[in-house]
Amino acid sequence: MIRLFLLSLTLFSLIACATESVPQRTCATKPIQPLHIIDKPIDFDAERIAMTKEYIQTHYGKTVENIEITPKIIVLHWTADMSFDKSFNRLKPQKLLTDRKDIAKASLLNVSAQFLVARNGTVYRLMPENWMARHVIGLNYFSIGVENVGGEGNKKDDLTPAQRRANIELVKYLKAKYPSITYLIGHHEYKQMEGTPLWLEKDKGYRTNKSDPGAKFMLDVRKAVKNLHLKTASRVR
Repeated sequence: MIRLFLLSLTLFSLIACATESVPQRTCATKPIQPLHIIDKPIDFDAERIAMTKEYIQTHYGKTVENIEITPKIIVLHWTADMSFDKSFNRLKPQKLLTDRKDIAKASLLNVSAQFLVARNGTVYRLMPENWMARHVIGLNYFSIGVENVGGEGNKKDDLTPAQRRANIELVKYLKAKYPSITYLIGHHEYKQMEGTPLWLEKDKGYRTNKSDPGAKFMLDVRKAVKNLHLKTASRVR
């Protein structure tokens, strides 16, 4: 009788252990979210395409059937304006605005960029990523431009933490999509690329001085994407 009682007790214990619920563990880290890009096209019809082809012929000595590029450089900028609408509206027209006398002699093709990042970090795609935009002297034919709303008066390094995070994620996205990209530079560093095979500008007098998007901003972005092993601007002497 005692033996039967002990056997029953043992079976009860085994059943209790088997049905005991295992506590669920939750991961404390947030999952990585894919980069969200909003398409907001600038005006880019046959007229702008024709002016882009003419720019390529005049400044780079290339006769092309289309304006598609193989991206090798990412160039980060600021717009020198605190307003998103004003920044966008400067890039939207096909022809250069009348206040850009500093570059008007080179071409009436308006400046542009593939991307525009708002102060809150929202990323807008303005044109096809693999079409050439006019945003950096000498390097347009191999580069993707990222404009950031800010840089008040073209002097103040005031880009936001949200923009910094967006630029970091955008650089990662572009490098993953275009393995041909090997350089990450700030607009203020563009002249250091003279002498490299990527520099195509034929007009030796066509240069402007730039300060965007600021050394600190570039340092922060580069630090965050160092695992991509992107090169910095370096003049070949």
